[in-house]
Amino acid sequence: MPATDQLETARLTLRPWTESDAPALFRWASDPEVGPRAGWEPHRSVEESAHIIRDVLAVPESYAVVVRGREPEDEPVGAVGLKFGAASELAHGSREAELGYWLARPLWGLGYMPEAGRALLGHAFGDLRLEAVWAGHYEGNAQSRRVMEKLGLAEQYVRESDGRTERVLRVTREEWSRGGARR
Repeated sequence: MPATDQLETARLTLRPWTESDAPALFRWASDPEVGPRAGWEPHRSVEESAHIIRDVLAVPESYAVVVRGREPEDEPVGAVGLKFGAASELAHGSREAELGYWLARPLWGLGYMPEAGRALLGHAFGDLRLEAVWAGHYEGNAQSRRVMEKLGLAEQYVRESDGRTERVLRVTREEWSRGGARR
């Protein structure tokens, strides 16, 4: 699968993570309102954030979300990425992936995550030629569900995950090409 170094939208740059992003990651990922909504604990130190960058985020098709023109310049304020194969709990087969994302709380509700997601799904279905992209959100996380709906994902099933109810959604390449996302 061809990878890309960077994706651009009207307002965002999606770029690879680097270890120098650890202080910014810690700043946003230590917020107790962010990680638990996505199924992970708030970060406890810059060192932990550096470890997460090295072991989780610095992989192909995982991007730091940067708002262009925002100070400090080039600071990641979120993440968006695709997980493949054994790294995914939701995707089935080699032509599918799981979409994951999070965004710093001060930027919620400004349309950044649907914008980032549209860019990534365009890349997933166009460049990578995937057949389907899956995503899940925990019950009660209406904001995450709304992002998925804006991207054209539709609910497929409900499952119990880590003692919580998770709703699993999917969009296929055919649905995407028919305008399944409210672009």
